[in-house]
Amino acid sequence: MSVQRRLNVGSLAMLGLFMVLLLVQFGFGTLLRAEQDSEAAGSTRAEIANDHVMQEMTDAEIGVRGYRLTGDASFLGPYEKSRAAVMKALDEISAGNSGSRVAALIGRQREAVQAWLDGYAVPIATGKEPPADGEQLFTELRRINTAMDEALAADRTDMLAAAAGDRREMTMLAALLVVAILAIGYSVARTGRRQLLVPLGDLAVTIRRLASGDRSIRAEPAGSTELRTVIEALNDLAAQTETLLVAEHARAARAGLRQAVAAEMQELGDIDHTARRITELVGIAVGATAVHCELVVPGRGEMRSGWPDGTPDLPAERTVELLTGQSCTPRCGSGGNVWMTVGGDAECIPGYLHLDRPGNPVWTDAEQRLLAGVGREIERALRQLNLQNNQARLITELRMLDQRKDVFIQTVTHELRTPLTSILGYTEMIADEDGAALTSVQQRALNAILRNAHRLHDTIGDLILLDRPDNGAAVTAETLDLGTVAVTVRHELDNAARAKNLTVTFDADEGWVRGDRTQLQRALRKLLENAIKFTPSGGSVTCRMAADARTVAISVTDTGIGIPAEDVPGLFTPFHRAGNAMDQAVQGPGLGLAIVRDIVRDHGGTIAVQSVVGRGTTFTLTLPAAPAPAKTVALTAGVLTSSG
Repeated sequence: MSVQRRLNVGSLAMLGLFMVLLLVQFGFGTLLRAEQDSEAAGSTRAEIANDHVMQEMTDAEIGVRGYRLTGDASFLGPYEKSRAAVMKALDEISAGNSGSRVAALIGRQREAVQAWLDGYAVPIATGKEPPADGEQLFTELRRINTAMDEALAADRTDMLAAAAGDRREMTMLAALLVVAILAIGYSVARTGRRQLLVPLGDLAVTIRRLASGDRSIRAEPAGSTELRTVIEALNDLAAQTETLLVAEHARAARAGLRQAVAAEMQELGDIDHTARRITELVGIAVGATAVHCELVVPGRGEMRSGWPDGTPDLPAERTVELLTGQSCTPRCGSGGNVWMTVGGDAECIPGYLHLDRPGNPVWTDAEQRLLAGVGREIERALRQLNLQNNQARLITELRMLDQRKDVFIQTVTHELRTPLTSILGYTEMIADEDGAALTSVQQRALNAILRNAHRLHDTIGDLILLDRPDNGAAVTAETLDLGTVAVTVRHELDNAARAKNLTVTFDADEGWVRGDRTQLQRALRKLLENAIKFTPSGGSVTCRMAADARTVAISVTDTGIGIPAEDVPGLFTPFHRAGNAMDQAVQGPGLGLAIVRDIVRDHGGTIAVQSVVGRGTTFTLTLPAAPAPAKTVALTAGVLTSSG
């Protein structure tokens, strides 16, 4: 039976006995006391009635005797009253007591009364001589009445003794019920303590010790079936927790070993010391007796070590086998040795890690996974070193290429400018002379030479500008109106726009900035030249400017061929040309936008582009705003006053 059922049965038994105790004490006890009180009252009434019989008979005897002596009928009054009262009193004695002795005396007393009345009193009351001796009859009545008193007293004594016995029995029954209730309560308490409280106390101690870190403690299964189930579940949970903690500690140890090996590889200093540290860490972690390691560090050479010190090297034929396995896959041999290849491709020259453990020849799966993880960390570090070496080599090569590019541009620009200056000079001299000596074909050829020579001269100037040693060269700053600069550039390019039948719209208000006028003109000129160059005949070019307290922005919008989205990221790179421009054979070296970007950056501004192929392009140049010169502000105020 489970403890819960036992406790339930005990509690119900206690409740039932308690209800019986209440019923005995307040139910049966009340009825018994009421019955005893009724019997006692009847006995008392019988005693009183018996006394009343004697008293009434005495009054009747006195009355009859007085009438006999005097003949006075008034003496018969008490006789008549007493006669009726005696009969009533006799009936009360019969009703008030049911004892056998009293019952026998009641009949005799009734007969004695009747005998005195019939044999003595009635004849006298009717004027006759009594046939019997009244004194003798009355003495017999008195004797019986006395016997009745004694019988009533004896019955009363018996009744009291019986009542006392009933009370003792009731008390004993109540005591037995109380004892039974206490016994059951003790049994319930003892069962609860033995089956619940004590095991729960032990369970609480076990839980506290588990919480304090004692993972090996277990609770002893005891108590009820339910509590045993709880204790066994707790023990299972503690065992699983201990298993998980052991696994977690092992995982942390593996992770710690991998991190330590990775740290040694990352902080690569003396490769011999690093190899010694790696073999020592791995050997201690897995309990190996000897560890051999051979690796090739990119840019540093071969790293070889054996642990502990004095460990003999592996045979040469053995190392060949160690370098030909699958990368970072441990292989177990006889005698407790395990090895794995590290690397083995173009990015990581093959190496190996070899461990001996004769005393414990079985390498568990967890240990093999640990060694594989260590191998991967070493391989990752070697690949990282190889990548760093390749990056360093590429950076060096790029720097050399950049230097060669600078030397090439300097050489080309220097070597081209000298003959180009002569070509321009002599060609302009010929063109400035009387052209009558030249035929029309010669004049067109001369104009072509001048045009292309100027174009080559501009290209050389662009190269020199881009090849500055510092792109952030100092800017000759002055406060100038960017709108005025834009209008100047527009006038310079009017002929080129008219030659292609383009509609050029300018919407330029005042916008004051700090900058180099020549450089800003060059930047705007190149934007407008590009807009004119890449816009087909009959198209339009629009230049708008907007200014606020912080910036001045000028945008150049055309309806030209547009720029493909894939070409936008490299748009401001030197020598970059959009694919559709090359397809349509639009001439240009691809230097203009790179120069614009450098000029805008030198002035602390930005440039942005929005373009749709076949619909046109918008370049927006934004520069920091500058306060208008005081003279200009005063002049503007004067004009406003005069116009008002």
